[in-house]
Amino acid sequence: MFIDEVHKIRLKAGNGGDGCLSFRRERFIPKGGPNGGDGGNGGDIVLIGDENISDLSAYKFKPHAKAGNGQSGMGSDMHGRNGEHCCLKVPVGTVVLDSEEKLFVAEIISHGQQIILLRGGIGGKGNANFKSSTNQAPRHTTPGTLGEEKTFDFLLKTIADVGLVGFPNAGKSTLASLLTNATPKIANYPFTTLHANVGIMRDETGENRIIIADIPGLIEGAHMNRGLGIRFLKHIERCTTLLFLIDMSGVDNRSPASDYAVLMKELKCYSHTLVGKKKIVVANKMEMESSAENLKIFRRKHRVDVLEISCATRNGIAELKKALVQSFLAKKM
Repeated sequence: MFIDEVHKIRLKAGNGGDGCLSFRRERFIPKGGPNGGDGGNGGDIVLIGDENISDLSAYKFKPHAKAGNGQSGMGSDMHGRNGEHCCLKVPVGTVVLDSEEKLFVAEIISHGQQIILLRGGIGGKGNANFKSSTNQAPRHTTPGTLGEEKTFDFLLKTIADVGLVGFPNAGKSTLASLLTNATPKIANYPFTTLHANVGIMRDETGENRIIIADIPGLIEGAHMNRGLGIRFLKHIERCTTLLFLIDMSGVDNRSPASDYAVLMKELKCYSHTLVGKKKIVVANKMEMESSAENLKIFRRKHRVDVLEISCATRNGIAELKKALVQSFLAKKM
């Protein structure tokens, strides 16, 4: 099960320990003076980006977490132990929102990135802190402060270099399996892909690593939550390049030219920034008899460069890989 949204995650930082009220009581020292130590600080709630985690399922089934409380101070000027931090590992691309106000709080965009989400309480002061020449036996201490506590929503926006966009049954999952190490479920019915599959493609040298995300099929009205709706449109936001895969065979009396127009409209309605991303248009199923004529019509209506491929025969796959590598290298420069 792929979980990319978890709501109402209750997190609590640790409370600070109380300061200690204590006086030295030793043999032959009748007036020992104050020696109460300070309390320890409470632990923080820390988010850590981890590229080895693919979704938020860990928080779907355990939506509560708490950091350790600080230990109270002790006599003999002993400081209480600090509470342990609660470190929460999340996939790269995680966005944190305030559950109540739905405001942006933080986001994890790189492996190993750490963000302190909630601060632990401060330890209280022991009575040794309040001794002076005029107050040699203070009986005053301060309690530890409470740790921060809040409810958050975690949303995952896949970070990828290339996002595969297309209608159901356009062949995105098959193409992803040919380009990368991904092993998506492949079948000939709508919405076979129910979550964003991510795979890695390397160039011939093996030095460049291109992350490709297979975005579940869009349909007309997706921006209004039809079909799989906006649930997966957010995964396209972070892709630097969009690969439009068009079924050029025109099955079910669908026009490939109309399919491309609908996809562009849905992306524009969801976010104008998506339209400005670099696009690679790919015509799939070119082995079919009707594909050549449909491609001519497509080129007349949409004056864009089109790469011709066939996932079934693997024709054009090598050329597509070269185009993706060139696009990736251009972005790095």
